[in-house]
Amino acid sequence: MILHNVGYDHHHDADFFINRPNGSGDYLLLILKSDAIFTFNGEDVLVPKKSFFLYPPGMPQQYRCVPQHTFTNDWIHFQFEHEEATWFQHKSVPIAKPVQLEYTEFFSYCIKAIADENCSSHLHKSDSISHYFWLLCNKVSEQLHENNSFHYSAKHEQMLTIRNKIYTAPYLEWSVEWASHEIRMSRSSFQHHYKEQFGVTFIQDLIASRTARAKMLLCTTNMSVQDIGSQCGYRNYEHFERQFRNQCGISPSEFRKFGIP
Repeated sequence: MILHNVGYDHHHDADFFINRPNGSGDYLLLILKSDAIFTFNGEDVLVPKKSFFLYPPGMPQQYRCVPQHTFTNDWIHFQFEHEEATWFQHKSVPIAKPVQLEYTEFFSYCIKAIADENCSSHLHKSDSISHYFWLLCNKVSEQLHENNSFHYSAKHEQMLTIRNKIYTAPYLEWSVEWASHEIRMSRSSFQHHYKEQFGVTFIQDLIASRTARAKMLLCTTNMSVQDIGSQCGYRNYEHFERQFRNQCGISPSEFRKFGIP
Protein backbone atom coordinates (compact mmCIF):
# COMPACT_ATOMS: atom_id res chain seq x y z
CA MET A 1 0.00 0.00 0.00
CA ILE A 2 1.38 3.40 -1.03
CA LEU A 3 0.21 6.15 1.31
CA HIS A 4 -0.31 9.54 -0.34
CA ASN A 5 -1.86 11.45 2.55
CA VAL A 6 -3.75 10.84 5.78
CA GLY A 7 -5.87 12.85 8.18
CA TYR A 8 -7.10 12.01 11.66
CA ASP A 9 -10.05 13.67 13.40
CA HIS A 10 -10.23 16.57 10.95
CA HIS A 11 -12.90 19.15 11.79
CA HIS A 12 -14.47 21.43 9.17
CA ASP A 13 -16.85 24.37 9.32
CA ALA A 14 -20.40 24.34 7.96
CA ASP A 15 -19.23 25.57 4.53
CA PHE A 16 -17.04 22.50 3.97
CA PHE A 17 -17.55 21.00 0.50
CA ILE A 18 -15.51 18.54 -1.56
CA ASN A 19 -16.13 18.56 -5.31
CA ARG A 20 -13.70 16.55 -7.41
CA PRO A 21 -15.52 15.62 -10.65
CA ASN A 22 -12.73 13.25 -11.72
CA GLY A 23 -11.89 11.92 -8.28
CA SER A 24 -8.52 12.39 -6.62
CA GLY A 25 -6.49 10.04 -8.81
CA ASP A 26 -6.23 7.46 -6.04
CA TYR A 27 -8.35 5.60 -3.49
CA LEU A 28 -9.92 7.69 -0.74
CA LEU A 29 -11.03 5.92 2.44
CA LEU A 30 -13.32 7.88 4.76
CA ILE A 31 -14.50 7.21 8.31
CA LEU A 32 -17.33 9.62 9.10
CA LYS A 33 -17.60 11.06 12.60
CA SER A 34 -20.54 13.27 11.70
CA ASP A 35 -23.47 13.05 9.31
CA ALA A 36 -22.70 14.21 5.76
CA ILE A 37 -24.39 14.65 2.41
CA PHE A 38 -22.88 12.68 -0.48
CA THR A 39 -23.84 13.19 -4.11
CA PHE A 40 -24.08 10.10 -6.31
CA ASN A 41 -25.05 10.53 -9.98
CA GLY A 42 -26.60 13.91 -9.21
CA GLU A 43 -28.64 12.66 -6.25
CA ASP A 44 -27.96 13.82 -2.69
CA VAL A 45 -27.84 11.09 -0.04
CA LEU A 46 -27.58 11.61 3.71
CA VAL A 47 -24.82 9.34 5.02
CA PRO A 48 -24.84 8.97 8.82
CA LYS A 49 -21.87 9.22 11.12
CA LYS A 50 -20.03 5.99 11.93
CA SER A 51 -20.00 5.17 8.23
CA PHE A 52 -17.20 3.79 6.09
CA PHE A 53 -16.82 4.86 2.47
CA LEU A 54 -14.16 3.97 -0.08
CA TYR A 55 -13.85 5.98 -3.31
CA PRO A 56 -12.04 4.13 -6.12
CA PRO A 57 -9.80 6.06 -8.54
CA GLY A 58 -11.78 8.03 -11.11
CA MET A 59 -15.06 8.15 -9.19
CA PRO A 60 -16.37 11.71 -8.68
CA GLN A 61 -15.91 12.79 -5.08
CA GLN A 62 -18.72 15.07 -3.92
CA TYR A 63 -19.62 15.36 -0.24
CA ARG A 64 -20.35 18.17 2.18
CA CYS A 65 -21.62 19.16 5.60
CA VAL A 66 -25.21 18.79 6.61
CA PRO A 67 -26.55 22.39 6.53
CA GLN A 68 -25.73 24.36 9.70
CA HIS A 69 -23.57 21.53 11.03
CA THR A 70 -19.84 20.89 11.14
CA PHE A 71 -18.08 17.95 9.53
CA THR A 72 -15.56 15.59 11.14
CA ASN A 73 -13.82 12.60 9.61
CA ASP A 74 -10.71 10.46 9.28
CA TRP A 75 -9.33 9.82 5.80
CA ILE A 76 -6.59 8.09 3.82
CA HIS A 77 -5.48 8.72 0.22
CA PHE A 78 -3.60 5.68 -1.07
CA GLN A 79 -2.84 3.31 -3.94
CA PHE A 80 -2.75 -0.47 -3.92
CA GLU A 81 0.45 -2.22 -4.98
CA HIS A 82 0.96 -5.46 -6.90
CA GLU A 83 -1.75 -7.97 -5.88
CA GLU A 84 -3.20 -5.86 -3.05
CA ALA A 85 -6.36 -4.87 -4.94
CA THR A 86 -7.16 -8.58 -5.29
CA TRP A 87 -6.46 -9.18 -1.60
CA PHE A 88 -8.82 -6.37 -0.75
CA GLN A 89 -11.58 -7.83 -2.95
CA HIS A 90 -11.36 -11.10 -1.00
CA LYS A 91 -12.28 -9.22 2.18
CA SER A 92 -15.66 -8.29 0.61
CA VAL A 93 -15.53 -4.69 1.81
CA PRO A 94 -17.85 -2.57 -0.35
CA ILE A 95 -16.33 0.01 -2.69
CA ALA A 96 -18.22 3.15 -3.75
CA LYS A 97 -21.01 2.37 -1.30
CA PRO A 98 -21.58 3.90 2.16
CA VAL A 99 -21.58 1.32 4.93
CA GLN A 100 -22.75 2.15 8.44
CA LEU A 101 -20.76 0.43 11.18
CA GLU A 102 -21.66 -0.38 14.76
CA TYR A 103 -18.51 1.28 16.07
CA THR A 104 -15.57 3.11 14.49
CA GLU A 105 -13.28 3.88 17.42
CA PHE A 106 -10.76 1.17 16.57
CA PHE A 107 -10.64 2.27 12.93
CA SER A 108 -9.91 5.83 14.03
CA TYR A 109 -7.16 4.44 16.27
CA CYS A 110 -5.58 2.72 13.25
CA ILE A 111 -5.77 5.90 11.17
CA LYS A 112 -4.21 7.92 13.99
CA ALA A 113 -1.39 5.36 14.19
CA ILE A 114 -0.90 5.65 10.41
CA ALA A 115 -0.79 9.46 10.69
CA ASP A 116 1.73 9.27 13.56
CA GLU A 117 3.96 6.85 11.65
CA ASN A 118 3.74 8.97 8.52
CA CYS A 119 5.14 11.96 10.43
CA SER A 120 7.90 9.92 12.03
CA SER A 121 11.38 8.97 10.89
CA HIS A 122 11.05 5.37 12.08
CA LEU A 123 13.16 2.83 10.23
CA HIS A 124 10.21 0.56 9.36
CA LYS A 125 7.45 3.14 9.14
CA SER A 126 6.27 2.01 5.68
CA ASP A 127 5.78 -1.53 6.95
CA SER A 128 4.04 -0.28 10.08
CA ILE A 129 1.70 1.91 8.03
CA SER A 130 0.84 -1.05 5.80
CA HIS A 131 0.15 -3.30 8.80
CA TYR A 132 -2.16 -0.74 10.41
CA PHE A 133 -3.99 -0.28 7.09
CA TRP A 134 -4.61 -4.00 6.58
CA LEU A 135 -5.60 -4.41 10.22
CA LEU A 136 -8.21 -1.70 9.67
CA CYS A 137 -9.46 -3.49 6.53
CA ASN A 138 -9.63 -6.82 8.33
CA LYS A 139 -11.64 -5.37 11.20
CA VAL A 140 -14.07 -3.59 8.88
CA SER A 141 -14.59 -6.88 7.05
CA GLU A 142 -15.11 -8.77 10.31
CA GLN A 143 -17.66 -6.27 11.54
CA LEU A 144 -19.58 -6.52 8.28
CA HIS A 145 -19.48 -10.27 7.71
CA GLU A 146 -18.93 -12.21 10.91
CA ASN A 147 -22.04 -14.01 12.10
CA ASN A 148 -21.40 -13.80 15.82
CA SER A 149 -23.81 -15.59 18.10
CA PHE A 150 -22.84 -13.20 20.88
CA HIS A 151 -23.22 -9.47 20.45
CA TYR A 152 -21.43 -7.12 22.77
CA SER A 153 -23.61 -4.70 24.67
CA ALA A 154 -23.46 -0.94 24.21
CA LYS A 155 -21.82 -0.73 27.64
CA HIS A 156 -19.08 -3.08 26.49
CA GLU A 157 -18.36 -0.92 23.45
CA GLN A 158 -18.24 2.16 25.68
CA MET A 159 -15.81 0.46 28.05
CA LEU A 160 -13.72 -0.71 25.09
CA THR A 161 -13.58 2.91 23.92
CA ILE A 162 -12.38 3.99 27.36
CA ARG A 163 -9.74 1.25 27.34
CA ASN A 164 -8.53 2.38 23.92
CA LYS A 165 -8.30 5.95 25.21
CA ILE A 166 -6.09 5.09 28.17
CA TYR A 167 -3.76 3.00 25.99
CA THR A 168 -3.62 5.73 23.33
CA ALA A 169 -2.93 8.55 25.82
CA PRO A 170 -1.79 7.00 29.13
CA TYR A 171 -0.14 10.28 30.14
CA LEU A 172 -3.50 11.96 30.81
CA GLU A 173 -5.04 12.03 34.27
CA TRP A 174 -7.55 9.20 33.88
CA SER A 175 -9.60 8.12 36.89
CA VAL A 176 -12.31 5.65 37.86
CA GLU A 177 -14.57 8.62 38.62
CA TRP A 178 -14.16 10.00 35.09
CA ALA A 179 -14.60 6.60 33.43
CA SER A 180 -17.72 5.61 35.39
CA HIS A 181 -19.28 9.02 34.74
CA GLU A 182 -18.44 8.73 31.03
CA ILE A 183 -20.68 5.68 30.62
CA ARG A 184 -23.28 6.63 33.24
CA MET A 185 -22.51 3.86 35.71
CA SER A 186 -21.86 3.91 39.42
CA ARG A 187 -18.22 3.65 40.45
CA SER A 188 -18.67 0.17 41.95
CA SER A 189 -20.69 -1.15 39.01
CA PHE A 190 -18.15 0.18 36.52
CA GLN A 191 -15.24 -1.43 38.34
CA HIS A 192 -17.06 -4.76 38.56
CA HIS A 193 -17.95 -4.84 34.86
CA TYR A 194 -14.54 -3.59 33.73
CA LYS A 195 -12.73 -6.41 35.52
CA GLU A 196 -15.32 -8.93 34.36
CA GLN A 197 -14.83 -7.97 30.72
CA PHE A 198 -11.07 -7.31 30.60
CA GLY A 199 -9.73 -9.47 33.44
CA VAL A 200 -8.02 -6.56 35.21
CA THR A 201 -9.20 -3.56 37.16
CA PHE A 202 -9.30 -0.12 35.56
CA ILE A 203 -6.34 1.03 37.69
CA GLN A 204 -4.31 -2.08 36.85
CA ASP A 205 -4.98 -1.45 33.17
CA LEU A 206 -4.00 2.20 33.49
CA ILE A 207 -0.71 1.26 35.16
CA ALA A 208 -0.07 -1.35 32.44
CA SER A 209 -0.70 1.25 29.71
CA ARG A 210 1.71 3.69 31.35
CA THR A 211 4.34 1.00 31.80
CA ALA A 212 4.04 -0.01 28.14
CA ARG A 213 4.52 3.61 27.05
CA ALA A 214 7.49 3.98 29.40
CA LYS A 215 9.13 0.86 27.95
CA MET A 216 8.68 2.21 24.44
CA LEU A 217 10.20 5.60 25.35
CA LEU A 218 13.08 3.99 27.25
CA CYS A 219 13.94 1.86 24.21
CA THR A 220 13.44 4.44 21.46
CA THR A 221 14.40 7.86 22.89
CA ASN A 222 17.21 9.57 24.77
CA MET A 223 14.82 11.26 27.18
CA SER A 224 15.79 11.19 30.83
CA VAL A 225 13.95 8.66 32.98
CA GLN A 226 12.47 11.58 34.95
CA ASP A 227 11.05 13.12 31.77
CA ILE A 228 9.73 9.74 30.66
CA GLY A 229 7.89 9.38 33.96
CA SER A 230 6.28 12.77 33.36
CA GLN A 231 5.40 11.76 29.77
CA CYS A 232 3.65 8.68 31.15
CA GLY A 233 1.36 10.54 33.54
CA TYR A 234 3.41 10.52 36.75
CA ARG A 235 3.82 13.71 38.78
CA ASN A 236 6.90 12.51 40.62
CA TYR A 237 9.68 10.11 39.71
CA GLU A 238 9.44 8.03 42.89
CA HIS A 239 5.87 7.02 42.08
CA PHE A 240 6.85 6.20 38.52
CA GLU A 241 9.84 4.10 39.58
CA ARG A 242 7.83 2.21 42.21
CA GLN A 243 5.04 1.24 39.82
CA PHE A 244 7.48 0.41 37.01
CA ARG A 245 9.49 -1.84 39.33
CA ASN A 246 6.29 -3.57 40.50
CA GLN A 247 5.38 -4.28 36.87
CA CYS A 248 8.80 -5.19 35.49
CA GLY A 249 10.90 -6.28 38.45
CA ILE A 250 13.60 -3.69 37.70
CA SER A 251 13.83 0.10 37.71
CA PRO A 252 13.38 2.22 34.55
CA SER A 253 17.14 2.94 34.51
CA GLU A 254 17.94 -0.76 34.74
CA PHE A 255 15.42 -1.54 32.01
CA ARG A 256 17.11 0.96 29.70
CA LYS A 257 20.52 -0.53 30.46
CA PHE A 258 19.72 -4.21 30.26
CA GLY A 259 16.61 -4.31 28.08
CA ILE A 260 13.48 -6.36 28.54
CA PRO A 261 13.82 -8.76 31.50
